[in-house]
Amino acid sequence: MKQLYTVIFFLMVAVGFSQESQQGGDIDGFKLYPNPTISGKIYITTADNAPKTIHIFDVLGTQVLKATILGKELDVSNLDKGVYILRVLEKDNVATRKLIIK
Repeated sequence: MKQLYTVIFFLMVAVGFSQESQQGGDIDGFKLYPNPTISGKIYITTADNAPKTIHIFDVLGTQVLKATILGKELDVSNLDKGVYILRVLEKDNVATRKLIIK
């Protein structure tokens, strides 16, 4: 039953983010690594390498981290182990990915 709720949640989040991202497209050259991460740091690179606003949500949809980065490194060491939704905004473009922290 818990798995069913998790699947339904991810579908709802995906639909919500896809509706919001219609104003811009996916970010060109978007790369997120390492994923899954064990080091407490993730790296986000794009073709433009412009400042990025990062939102991280837990599986319940609660925002657990919001940050703006100028480079490519983001510290996620304060997050618990688990599965998260990562949303990156750069200029008018949005990218949404699953982030796993081990």
